[in-house]
Amino acid sequence: MTRPVGMVIVGAGHAGGRAAQALRESGWTGPLTVIGSESHPPHERPPLSKEMLAGTKTAEDCALLDRDFYREHDIDLRLDATAIAIDRGRREVRLGDESVIPYKRLLLATGAEPRRLPVPGATRDGVHTVRTIADSLALKGRLVGGAHLVIIGGGFIGLEVASNAVALGCKVTVIETGKRLLMRAVPPEISERMRARHAVAGVDIRLGRQVTGILGDSQVTAVRLDDGSEIACDAVLVSIGAVPRVALAEAAGLAVDNGILVDATLRTSDPDIFAAGDVCAFDHRLFGDRIRLESWKNAEEQGPIAAHNMLGAGEECDAAPWMWSDQYDMTIQIAGLPDRAVRAVERPLGDKAVVVFHLAADGRLVGASGYGTSGEIGRAIRLGQMMIERGLCPDPAALADPLVNLKALMRQQAA
Repeated sequence: MTRPVGMVIVGAGHAGGRAAQALRESGWTGPLTVIGSESHPPHERPPLSKEMLAGTKTAEDCALLDRDFYREHDIDLRLDATAIAIDRGRREVRLGDESVIPYKRLLLATGAEPRRLPVPGATRDGVHTVRTIADSLALKGRLVGGAHLVIIGGGFIGLEVASNAVALGCKVTVIETGKRLLMRAVPPEISERMRARHAVAGVDIRLGRQVTGILGDSQVTAVRLDDGSEIACDAVLVSIGAVPRVALAEAAGLAVDNGILVDATLRTSDPDIFAAGDVCAFDHRLFGDRIRLESWKNAEEQGPIAAHNMLGAGEECDAAPWMWSDQYDMTIQIAGLPDRAVRAVERPLGDKAVVVFHLAADGRLVGASGYGTSGEIGRAIRLGQMMIERGLCPDPAALADPLVNLKALMRQQAA
């Protein structure tokens, strides 16, 4: 008896959930299976280091779709399930329970996993990461008034957790190996403002230091640094980046290099397999090479694009990247890829707010970074994003002048 062949999505995160939704909304009526290794249905991840820790959102609040959506749209959502192999010749996915699911098209949305800390004691009870709802709930249980949390890594997630832990009455120490916070993500003008804001909140920030060990018996009691000092603590958060989950794709013989390699339509080296979200490195026309992104916007956009292309649409991923981070009463927003720039132009917007525009060697705007309240910087970042997408080369002096209307400047440059 011939088994029905349909669309299969491996990964029940943000990108996978949006892809399943888009397949049904785009008219696919055949079998549709979504395979997820976590216990929760597809959900957004930004609240895990923000509102869930603060107690203003529950796991249910983070869900992309109501649970009834999957039943009403005949989506076979398999949670707590692991895909262990892809047979490209037979076009089948094999699960850990030995069941086999045939596919017409396959989407890999397996995401990324936290980078592990390679020091003694890193697996002690009380050492946490934040990637899943279960991770967030476990850490939240540690954030009680008077507890001391040590955060290893001065990136966005670590600093978001720091701001929420302080609000819950915790003492917080941040250990960062670099010379400044957010070193690879934002320019010095913004990272210094963020450091100062954390210092005002009472966060102890140790720059240029490395962790050499996590101490304790079964439970963490302290962190040892490379200068020999020890910091007593009740819990540790390891937040030193993430690595794409490519093992399944690699074992299947797909092209992999810092992610699953795909073209601008998210198609892998196998024409019947696509990849989307944190796991894929995709061709981007604005930057002339492959990039890999870990952001809410990327998952939100790529899930539907992959779904449409599984149905033959041929859409390309060409929007400028965008991300944000809320910390205390301030926000950071970043559009484009600031690390592709050779020149930074600062535009002051007030006592605390600033936008930094990033220009490539040929004068093109390739990034915009903002710090302030969302109202102060949101419009400037959005206009910067539009200029990036249009490949404009705005006058640096005009960008730096807060009296110059950015929208008028964009129209002038596009004319």
